[in-house]
Amino acid sequence: MEKRGAPPAAPPRGPVLHIVVVGFHHKKGCQVEFSYPPLMPGEGHDSHSLPEEWKYLPFLALPDGAHNYQEDTVFFHLPPRCGDRTTVYGVSCYRQIEAKALKVRQADITRETVQKSVCVLSQLPLYGLLQAKLQLITHAYFEEKDFSQISILKELYDHMNSSLGGTLLEGSQVYLGLSPRDLVLHFRHKVLILFKLILLEKKVLFYISPVNRLVGALMTVLSLFPGMIEHGLTDCSQYRPRKSISEDAGLQEITSRLDDSVSVPAADISNTNLGMGKGGRKMAGNHSLEGHKANVPFSQSEKICNGAQSSNGTVQHLKVPSRTSPESSESEWETLDPSILEEANLKEGVCENTASEQAENLPSECMSSETLPITVQPQANTGHAVLVPGLISGLEEDQYGMPLAIFTKGYLCLPYMALQQHHLLSDVTVRGFVAGATNILFRQQKHLSDAIVEIEDAHVQIHDPELRKVLNPTTADLRFADYLVKHVTENRDDVFLDGTGWEGGDEWIRAQFSAYLHALLAAVLQPDNEKTLSDFGTAFVAAWKNTHNYRVWNSNKHPALAEVNSSHPFQGQYSVSDVKLRLSHSVQNSERGKKIGNVMVSTSRNVVQTGKAVGQSVGGAFTSAKSAMSSWFSTFTQSTQSLGD
Repeated sequence: MEKRGAPPAAPPRGPVLHIVVVGFHHKKGCQVEFSYPPLMPGEGHDSHSLPEEWKYLPFLALPDGAHNYQEDTVFFHLPPRCGDRTTVYGVSCYRQIEAKALKVRQADITRETVQKSVCVLSQLPLYGLLQAKLQLITHAYFEEKDFSQISILKELYDHMNSSLGGTLLEGSQVYLGLSPRDLVLHFRHKVLILFKLILLEKKVLFYISPVNRLVGALMTVLSLFPGMIEHGLTDCSQYRPRKSISEDAGLQEITSRLDDSVSVPAADISNTNLGMGKGGRKMAGNHSLEGHKANVPFSQSEKICNGAQSSNGTVQHLKVPSRTSPESSESEWETLDPSILEEANLKEGVCENTASEQAENLPSECMSSETLPITVQPQANTGHAVLVPGLISGLEEDQYGMPLAIFTKGYLCLPYMALQQHHLLSDVTVRGFVAGATNILFRQQKHLSDAIVEIEDAHVQIHDPELRKVLNPTTADLRFADYLVKHVTENRDDVFLDGTGWEGGDEWIRAQFSAYLHALLAAVLQPDNEKTLSDFGTAFVAAWKNTHNYRVWNSNKHPALAEVNSSHPFQGQYSVSDVKLRLSHSVQNSERGKKIGNVMVSTSRNVVQTGKAVGQSVGGAFTSAKSAMSSWFSTFTQSTQSLGD
C-alpha cells in the first residue's frame, strides 16, 4: 500500500467523500486500513487515524457478528465533521475469504479467514445505487486475492464522482432496493402502525440479522414519508461521540450539574440554520440561490461549528431541559424557542406570496382534487416538485411542507447501530431515534425504547399500554391498510409480472401514504374538524400535535394544501365488513387472539393424532376455545361500541 505521509488528495469533485477499507485485526480489532482520499489531512492512505466525529466508522462498516455470514451490506449514518453541512451517508459491503486463498499474505494475517469491508462515504442518500456499484467492486477487489492492489478503489472513487450527482435525487433511483411492496407483504396491516410511530417521534428499535435485512426494512419504512429519503435526513445524525470509556461512569454526575442557564451548541442537538437552506444557501429577498446548486462544488461548506447561525449572523442557543435524566419529557425537548417562531412569522409575509405563486404555477394534475378518493390512484412522484429551504427546519421542502422535520433537533436515524454506540440510547441530548441493531443486548434493554420491531416475526412490541391505545388503528385506518394488503397480494401468481404494475407496486404504495399524510395535514387545518380527525385517531392526532415535526410544519403556511381533500381517504359509515376487519386484526395482534389461534392449532393436532379420543380431546379443546373466545369477544364488543360512539 501507499506510504504514510503521501500528499493528500484534492478536494472531492462530487458527492463521494471517501472510499474506505476496514479490516479486522486479530489484536487491534476493527480498524481502517485504507482511505482515499485520506481521512486525515496530511496522513497517508494506509493511516489508521480517524476524525473524532467518525470514531465509530470501523464498527459500523464491519458489523457485529459479521463472521457468521460470507457477505453482508450495511447502510449507516455518520455525523458531519466540523464545518460540513450535512449527514454523511455510508454504504459498506462486507466479505470474508480464506487466508490460504490469498496470493499475497501479509505478516499480520494470523487467522484462517480474512474479514474486510469496502465502504463509500457520500453526501447523497443514494443507498441502493451505491450498494449496486460497490458490490461489484468489492467482489473484484477480493478476486484479486491481493489487498495491496488499491488502484481499483481509486478508480471507483473517480467513477462515482463523475457519474453521480444531485439530480439523481429527483428520480426513482433514490429508492433503488427499497421495496414497500415486500414491506406490506411481510408486516401487512402493521405498516401503518410503524408509520405512525415515527410520526410521533418515538424511540423505535428495529432488530434482525443479517444487517442487509435490517437496514433494508428500516429505510423502506422511511421511504413511505414523502421526500424523507431525498431531503429529510440531512440532520439525522447530530450526535457527539463519547471521548473515552471513562465517561460512562461520569456521565450522570456531569449531567446532574447542568441547569437551565447552560447553553448547548445547537449543532449538537439540531441544525436549525434559520434563514438558510441546506448547505447554507442564503435567501436573497424572495429568491433563493437554489438555481446555482449545480455549480457549487461539494467540497465548499460554511464553517458553522459553535451553533446554528441565524440570518442576522447571531448564534442561536438551545437550553437543556430542567430535568437532564434520559426520562426528560418530550415536551421539554420539543418546545420551539418562541423567538424562533416570531422570526419565522415575520418572514412568513415575505415568503407567502412566493409560495402562492409557486402553487398556482404547478400543473393541475399534481394537485389532489377534493372529489378524488384514494382509489383513483394518486400520481407517482415525477421529481419536478418545487423545493424551497424551510425557514425553521433547514430542510428542502415542497409546497406541502414535506418532508416533515422529524429527524431534526436530536431525533436520530441510525439504520445500523454498533454496540459501541449503545450509550446514545440514553444520551440526554438524544430526543428519540429510529435505529437498527443486530446485537441482542439492544433488544433486551426494553426500557431504552418505546417500541421494538422484530422484523423476522413482523412483530411490533409497544411497551406502554397508553401508547398502544394511541396507535390502535381506527376503522378508516384498517380499511386503508386492508386496501394496501389486498392490492399487494392480488395477482401474485405470475412471477414475471409480480410487482411490475402500477397498482400494488412500490411507487403506488408510496403514493398511497403520501395521499394519507396530505389528507391528515389538510384535515388539521380545517375548523370544527373533530369528526374528521377522529378517523385518523383522536388520541393519535392530539399526541402528534405535541411533536417537534408538527410544530415546525404548523409554523409556516402551505397554500397548496387548500386543494387537498381534508378527510380520511377511507372515511365512511360503519358496516358488517368493518366488524370482520376489526375481528381479523384483533385476532392477529391481541394476546387473547393469539391464545385462540393456539387453541385451534391444538384442536387440529388432537383430531389428527387420534380418532378414538376425538370426543374428549376436541371437547376439551373447544371448551378452552369457547372460554377464550367469550372473554376476548366481550372486550372486542366494548371496543367496537366505543368506535361506534
